[in-house]
Amino acid sequence: MSSTHGTSRPLSTAEGFACGGLAASIAVTFSNIPEVAKTRLQLQGELAKSGGEKVYKNAIDVFAKTWRNEGFRGLQRGLGTAYAYQILLNGSRLGFYEPFRRTINRVIGRPVTDQIPLTSVAAGAASGAVGAAIGNPLFLIKARMQAYSPALPVGTQHHYKNSFDALSTIFRAEGFRGFVRGIDAAILRTSMGSSVQLPTYNWTKNQLVTNGILPANSIWTYLASSSVSGVCVCIVMQPADTALTRLYNQPTIRLPNGRLQGTLYKNPIDCLWKTFKTEGVFGWYKGSTAHFLRIAPHTIITLTANDIILSLYKEFVIKRGVL
Repeated sequence: MSSTHGTSRPLSTAEGFACGGLAASIAVTFSNIPEVAKTRLQLQGELAKSGGEKVYKNAIDVFAKTWRNEGFRGLQRGLGTAYAYQILLNGSRLGFYEPFRRTINRVIGRPVTDQIPLTSVAAGAASGAVGAAIGNPLFLIKARMQAYSPALPVGTQHHYKNSFDALSTIFRAEGFRGFVRGIDAAILRTSMGSSVQLPTYNWTKNQLVTNGILPANSIWTYLASSSVSGVCVCIVMQPADTALTRLYNQPTIRLPNGRLQGTLYKNPIDCLWKTFKTEGVFGWYKGSTAHFLRIAPHTIITLTANDIILSLYKEFVIKRGVL
């Protein structure tokens, strides 16, 4: 992430990774609840032309019914796994973004300080793809945990006691291949979201500061920039996010060679096409309200917290020569 703070040295990739992971962990504590709702709405009426039987009317209905039937634990299903995933994903996304962007600028012969839209998008997509690949097993488990409901199930149900039980169950059934299930969709989803998250955040922040609307280090600057970024991420990422949820959660069959294969979709493109044919374009945007309720606060808290954490780290650690 770009920064306007003066420092004695730039942050290392490891420092950026740690700060980004901490910021995302703070954010997911709040955003996990709407993500549970989003996951269940995306699976509801899967590949049903008539829309199928609706267990949930909307995001608010998911919150109410989940609270009534499963309590707070149901609302926060998969939270422990979400923490680990966010550290890997956003640690990579926020930590690798600036090194990637500077490297691309150097390759094309431009100053590393230049904020070029094309290189910013490329760096965002690349850092997101790295995070998605590293964190895929955890995202797979998290999605299945969030979809599971003993009271009002939608989609295929996978019941795991905890993350370790999930990892061992998947490995026993599918081996290492099970951990990379849906990785193509995960990379597509995260690359699309990351390609606009940091570039729109930095662009908005630069516009607010250079036009004298808000000061550079104001919390309101961080909040406004994060809000714009959150809206852009939600619009761009939603279809791929729906495809990823369905690929992760689809039922499987064992082939004669012993491999497990999904019974509904071959890959994310196949999922998007089949969803479009049976449910229309709105099928791609199922759970979009819940997705926005998840992505907006998550983006706002992650990017705002990241800027605050970076500022504090630079002030109290780097400038004072602790490291």
